[in-house]
Amino acid sequence: MSTESKGIFNWLYIQLFANWKKFEVIYISCLILLQFVVYAIAPDSIIGMISGVAGVLCLIYGMKGRKINFIFGLIQCLAMTYVAWISHAYGSFAMDIVYVVSQPIGWFMWGHDEATHSFSKNVRNGVFLGAFVAWAIGWWVLSLLHGQLPYLDSINFVVSIIAQTLYILKYKENWSLWIVVNFANIIYWSILSIQVATGASSIGNLGANLSQVALQAALLFNSVYAIKVWGSGEADNEGGTEKA
Repeated sequence: MSTESKGIFNWLYIQLFANWKKFEVIYISCLILLQFVVYAIAPDSIIGMISGVAGVLCLIYGMKGRKINFIFGLIQCLAMTYVAWISHAYGSFAMDIVYVVSQPIGWFMWGHDEATHSFSKNVRNGVFLGAFVAWAIGWWVLSLLHGQLPYLDSINFVVSIIAQTLYILKYKENWSLWIVVNFANIIYWSILSIQVATGASSIGNLGANLSQVALQAALLFNSVYAIKVWGSGEADNEGGTEKA
């Protein structure tokens, strides 16, 4: 094996397997298992299941501060773009296109800045106020487009853009915004699941919608835990920016 190959192998090993706590291994396993359980209950969307598993891996490795999260993120975003389109979740669809573009940007940025950052109290309050105003504007725009549940879909669209930008720049406040996004998405996809299951809507399919409910529940838990990890500085030293 060449020196370059050894370097790549070592980088992959550090990214995927180094420095995991027992609690983290258990909860990751449970979150991934949840995706397979949902697929077993409603096996009508393999794309939805792929989106769910890749999404869990993306955010978990992101919580650990590891650059490889953007590879899983790209897979998740491509799959989720399809799920959002067939469900007429236009805000989510638009956001997933942004996510696809942001993955290589995040890969580049995380290779040049190892530390996490935090805003001052005044700036933080300004960011959160701006996110609220952006949500209201997004609600209005999506209502004009006749998207499903625009007041929730707007959170997934505009608030997610802000959260993703802060995530790429490694600002700790991104996780607080993701909690809002994840909670709103649980409600959003749960409503769509109920509509399809009861026959109130023929848009999308039950398996894809349920996979997103499970994914968002997993990501909500991960976002709460990530606040602790990034707040303590643990993510700064997880091997996420090791060079091959």
